[in-house]
Amino acid sequence: MKIQVGISACLLGDTVRFDGGHKRSAFCDDELTKYVEFVKFCPEVGIGLPVPRPTIRLEQHQTIRAIIPKTGEDVTDKLAAYADKIADKVGTFSGYVWCAKSPSCGMERVKLYDPETGHAQKAAEGIVVARLKQRFPALPMEEDGRLNDPLLRENFVLRVFVYARWQNLPKPLTKAQLIQFHSQLKLMLLAHNQPAYRELGQRLGEAKAIDEAFCVAYIEDVMAALSKPATRANHTNVLQHIQGYFKQQLSKQQKAELRQVIDDYHDGVMPLMAPLTLLRHYLREFPSDYLEQQWYLVPYPEQLKLRYGL
Repeated sequence: MKIQVGISACLLGDTVRFDGGHKRSAFCDDELTKYVEFVKFCPEVGIGLPVPRPTIRLEQHQTIRAIIPKTGEDVTDKLAAYADKIADKVGTFSGYVWCAKSPSCGMERVKLYDPETGHAQKAAEGIVVARLKQRFPALPMEEDGRLNDPLLRENFVLRVFVYARWQNLPKPLTKAQLIQFHSQLKLMLLAHNQPAYRELGQRLGEAKAIDEAFCVAYIEDVMAALSKPATRANHTNVLQHIQGYFKQQLSKQQKAELRQVIDDYHDGVMPLMAPLTLLRHYLREFPSDYLEQQWYLVPYPEQLKLRYGL
């Protein structure tokens, strides 16, 4: 069964926007949909607004309010109630893709208006996404526009598949199961946030008991650590770390070739897939139980080709 990911309905081509149009995401609708099951929502339609409809904007009062300027209606509470209504379902998702700039779904830089002057600053987040982010801080979320950036696209999909693995772990977790999960994440965490990997490992090692609160804090910190795309320098360090596992098996010429390919990646001459492909070739030839369990090597379906441009 495919993992489930929430999505703003307009991003799958549904004509539900205020102007009767959509914002279809080619990546989500043509590519990612092959590997995840999208569950779509439109908060505005969900609270009973028509299509087309008058625009909604966020205004700064004592708190941020969602207002329909044409009528003066305040729909903040309706949007918040809608977020609460779908929260149980969202809690089962492995990720969520939101429509950028929307007063309900925008994750950042949504226009926030001064009701007296009419001036706006790009300083808010949508009512629905803000409420669900607060309730599910570990859930991977991204906006459609940011998915056009290869680094951000790869990072979001990576987090979705890591979170899905977490969700599929047996509950309640034992310490041994959590240590195994952490071990499989090692190289991935090292590529994204080395201090976080060490801190999480120390915390796990010192824990006398693993309860629900510990697990919640752990996965929230893991997802936060993975939320920033890995740098070329950190990838290079991880690739060199993997290289060390083959020092007894490779010939002098093979070692030199592998070292050169990693250096070429570091210098931007080759994409990440070049050294990874060579390392995985050697892993097939010289199996290693430790490396074979590392999600870093194949974090998501390769057919998505997300590392070809990194």
